[in-house]
Amino acid sequence: MPGLDLFKEAERQLTVCNSCRYCEGYCPVFPAIELRRSFSQGDVLYLSNLCHDCRACLYACMYSPPHEFSINIPRLMSDVRIASYERWSWPPILASSFTNRRVNFLLAVFVTLLVALLTLVGVDHQTLFAVHLGPGAFYQVVPYIAMVLPGSLLFIYGIAIWIRGGIRFWSETTTPLSKPISIEAIVAAVSDAITLTYLKGGGPGCFYPSSDTSSVRRIYHALTFWGFLSAFASTSFAAVYQEFFHWLPPYSLLSAPVILGTAGGIGMIVGTSGLIWFKIHGDPTPAAAGATGIDYIFLVTLGLAAISGMLTLALRNSSAMGITLTLHLALVAALFICAPYGKFVHVVYRFLALVRNRVEQASSR
Repeated sequence: MPGLDLFKEAERQLTVCNSCRYCEGYCPVFPAIELRRSFSQGDVLYLSNLCHDCRACLYACMYSPPHEFSINIPRLMSDVRIASYERWSWPPILASSFTNRRVNFLLAVFVTLLVALLTLVGVDHQTLFAVHLGPGAFYQVVPYIAMVLPGSLLFIYGIAIWIRGGIRFWSETTTPLSKPISIEAIVAAVSDAITLTYLKGGGPGCFYPSSDTSSVRRIYHALTFWGFLSAFASTSFAAVYQEFFHWLPPYSLLSAPVILGTAGGIGMIVGTSGLIWFKIHGDPTPAAAGATGIDYIFLVTLGLAAISGMLTLALRNSSAMGITLTLHLALVAALFICAPYGKFVHVVYRFLALVRNRVEQASSR
């Protein structure tokens, strides 16, 4: 659990915000604050994951540093989020990656190298660098079972960690304001999530990378988010093609898997590159000490996985296909194993926070 001093500081700052209420139109955090007279640990954990880090409140606040009140809600929420991620993850040695970025980095590098080395050792060089054409060409380099079984296990493992964390989030953020979940609240929360509603910073956009408003961060987020979903849909279509119609990859350029995969790859490459640029040039004042590190690892791993996937598509009819496919599988494995221990987890907790917010707002009317 985040330290007691952090919760005391959170209660102090949130109490000041509740007295001022100047920022109530910027995001869902401040209307949620106004529903409370005091702030328990559960309240602070919930509010921190409801925050979208648009930073509008920091640059509007008359009590932000160097004022003696030193109100910095984005930094505070970021600190609590990182600590809560570690609290709700498992096992502890891997959960420490949220506060010790070296663990996350070494885990990603280790898995990437392990998968690449196993492929290089298990596949003879003549096969690896040969030209493979026709149905099942990819499986001539890496057998189908060697692709699917480890990937499925990593996917199931990550989902299990997320479910465990989600249950703990919901349990530890339950307060007297909590009400039963409704279908309407879930639908509204889904809409909030997929449209990135609260990355608008109250209307004009987020304050990234500096104190000037911009909608570009929201665009890059959307490209990354929808790019990932498009790539996932591509994989799902490929599975249907193979398992139900017995059509083996690689597929034609006008097939659903290739069109969706190409769109997703381009979206993720552009989106992650833009977000990395924002991180490099962003104002460090509102960011938690460890937040930037796990952001970089996630964005770089996702971006490299997208680039390697596009290279595999572009070079699939050449002798370079084997090595690009190996690199792509290694990076995807690293992405999967790091998913429960990096920035990816915010998808789970932020969505649950949006659901709770919709329930609270509906019951307060």
